[in-house]
Amino acid sequence: MPLLDARNVHGGYGGMNILNGVDMAIESDQIGVIVGPNGAGKSTMLKAVFGLLHVSQGEILLRGEPIHNLPPNQLVQKGMGFVPQENNVFPSLTVKENLEMGAFLKPGNVKRMLAQVYDFFPPLHDKRHQPAGELSGGQRQMVAMGRALMAEPSLLLLDEPTAGLSPLYMNEIFEQVKLVNSAGVGILMVEQNAKQALGIADKGFVLAAGQNRFTDTGAALLADPDVAKSFLGG
Repeated sequence: MPLLDARNVHGGYGGMNILNGVDMAIESDQIGVIVGPNGAGKSTMLKAVFGLLHVSQGEILLRGEPIHNLPPNQLVQKGMGFVPQENNVFPSLTVKENLEMGAFLKPGNVKRMLAQVYDFFPPLHDKRHQPAGELSGGQRQMVAMGRALMAEPSLLLLDEPTAGLSPLYMNEIFEQVKLVNSAGVGILMVEQNAKQALGIADKGFVLAAGQNRFTDTGAALLADPDVAKSFLGG
């Protein structure tokens, strides 16, 4: 059974649907990438999965268990982590304090998980006593991802993790996403850098107007001339 299985998901804000029947499923060892034009419903879908948006129709299953419309704190307890695009660190707290905040449900695991996060993101160990607000954008993104990993999720949701980063940091974040996935964490992420993201994706979901336009492996989507013409700029 898939780690995450979303079926015919509808939802939106203020009575207006943004999602109009989205389907997506990933296995526990996969990276899933959601791409598409602005307004396609990409980040909205992540919010629906994480209980931040009411699902009015359809269902979302985590390991076969219905989870749609559960509050985020219950989803964290069930093994889900979420990293929003903006305001995703506590700037006045040190890197280490930010990471420790992520282990509030499992305080006995702090030491072990800190060591693992520092393995994933070596720059954070050197900066662990520095306020997170003084870090570069790429390092702040590492802190946000690391804090989510402190709760030992089986599924990590990432909303545009490379937004606003230099190409160097963008490539570094993608490499770290692959590393986290190889350690047994399923990844579902929204990305504007579609070509690069599909290059690491096991599953790709191209959304437009709140619906699936294309669903395939990342490699197949990159090789599809219709996808390239309509969504990848050539």
